[in-house]
Amino acid sequence: MPDTVPLDLLQWPLRHRADSHIIGWRDGVAVDNASFQRQALGWRDLLAPHPGQRFALFHADTLHFAAALFGAWLAGKTVYLPGDALPDTCRALAHHVDGFIGDFDPSFAPLRSAEPVAPDNEWPALAPHFAALVVSTSGSTGHAQAIPKNMSQMASEVATLEALFGQQLGQAEIVSTVSHQHIYGLLFKVLWPLAAGRAVQAHSAFFPEDLRRLVPQRPWALLSSPAHLKRFPEQPTRPDTTLLRALFSSGGPLLADAARGVQQVFGQRALEIYGSSETGGIAWRQPQLDADRREHWQAMPGVEVRAGADATLEVRSPHLPDAQWFAMADRASLDEHGFTLHGRADRIVKLEEKRISLDQIERLLLASPLVAEARVLVHEGRRQRQLIAAFVVPTAAGRALLEQGRVQLNAALRAVLAGAIEGLALPRLWRYLDAMPVNAQGKLTLAALTALLDTPTPPPSPRPTLPQVQEIERSAHKVVLALHVPVDLLYFEGHFPGAPILPGVVQTDWALTLGRRYFALPPRFLGLQALKFQRVIVPGASVTLELQHDVTKQALSFQLHSDGQQHASGRFLLGEAA
Repeated sequence: MPDTVPLDLLQWPLRHRADSHIIGWRDGVAVDNASFQRQALGWRDLLAPHPGQRFALFHADTLHFAAALFGAWLAGKTVYLPGDALPDTCRALAHHVDGFIGDFDPSFAPLRSAEPVAPDNEWPALAPHFAALVVSTSGSTGHAQAIPKNMSQMASEVATLEALFGQQLGQAEIVSTVSHQHIYGLLFKVLWPLAAGRAVQAHSAFFPEDLRRLVPQRPWALLSSPAHLKRFPEQPTRPDTTLLRALFSSGGPLLADAARGVQQVFGQRALEIYGSSETGGIAWRQPQLDADRREHWQAMPGVEVRAGADATLEVRSPHLPDAQWFAMADRASLDEHGFTLHGRADRIVKLEEKRISLDQIERLLLASPLVAEARVLVHEGRRQRQLIAAFVVPTAAGRALLEQGRVQLNAALRAVLAGAIEGLALPRLWRYLDAMPVNAQGKLTLAALTALLDTPTPPPSPRPTLPQVQEIERSAHKVVLALHVPVDLLYFEGHFPGAPILPGVVQTDWALTLGRRYFALPPRFLGLQALKFQRVIVPGASVTLELQHDVTKQALSFQLHSDGQQHASGRFLLGEAA
């Protein structure tokens, strides 16, 4: 194990570096080790006398999150790491934890801050098997599951990452588009950087404009996901990549076309990481982007892999709680070059006693020139009848066919499938989207897709009428969304020729439409107050929409902003039906 990454992840960053050592950056201001220690010890002193042992932690700011995490560990507490702070998530957590820390709704009585404390010599040594963390699976393949992690597992992961990539990174600062509220983000933007002495940007770069602002004039590395990376080639603004040392991607495979686009934007190939919440990191790859591209993965040091029953991948690793083989849900084949993944075994479903591969349906749809993205799932409809539902982002050709009507595109895509799969496996439900709904981790979840089936969707336009939406933050009465405005948005037509801008009425319509998606708003529109338009929104722009629901006043306030400047704001007055 390298000397720069000791087993004790706490004592190294908190005790053995100079007070002036920079832990990270927040809005261009350095956060040094002394201030970080004071904040972490403040959390320790706040939590140590608390009778509870288990605490849920959620904070959008990575440095505030890290201080609370380390403080909780110093107090001997186990931290639960939810992927979001939604009311349903919190209500489920309330059955398992003794308290909440950070950006949770006030109804859950969270501890929001701790008074800084001067450093002292009371540094409890944590045992390797200390129950430090409970993480949640992403929910991309089903209901989220709780996974316990002890200190030795996480220390092992950090040591492995430093051994593999530490020399390439050097002292590169960490910039991220993904959240630290899951195992990939936690390891790559909190534990590993702090253990190895690399500075971290406190805020995430959800937009290309954010990334351009956060990129330092010093060596840096980017943590991202396929859902984020594939959008950068479409943007007119590009980050300065002169000092980029490495680009990591995890959360799913980066397909060849997206990988080529990433190389064009960032000037280097992405380092892809394969793993899971249960296993941690398993393998990595950085495939060549020529015609001989190999999809092989290389196992990380200390990790063993083999093909188990039904050709599913099995893993044995120091990142697991024991030395037993762990069966993955991914099918794989092994050869002298490594191993190749062939889709998930748990995506084989039975309908009327017939085995149906959801992966096969998706592959067939993606092979069509009408389809840019596709995802299918099994939906339980009326009378407990199971149906295949398909979610499709059409290509330009697909949208042209949509202009003739939904039935025409449905028929064309069913014809693509008809020759390869049985009739009962043909999708019965179709949803055509401007973009797949992803969460703050860049993950597409089953819950988000299922919600689209519960809400009637209007007939789609051959050109998009809504922005691409990504959820950044959400609580009972507030939601923050990242919006990307499509270049070919229908509403730019005629407004204005040669210099298109987004009409104000569209901005307000989006605010109310998205507000109704996230909140149970009264149905009747009574008026708009304090409406202001300060800055135009142009094709391809990325903006942040903040929505605040005042239940008592039956009002919905909105703000649209980017790069620290306001685009629009206002307040909807709503009421019950007359």
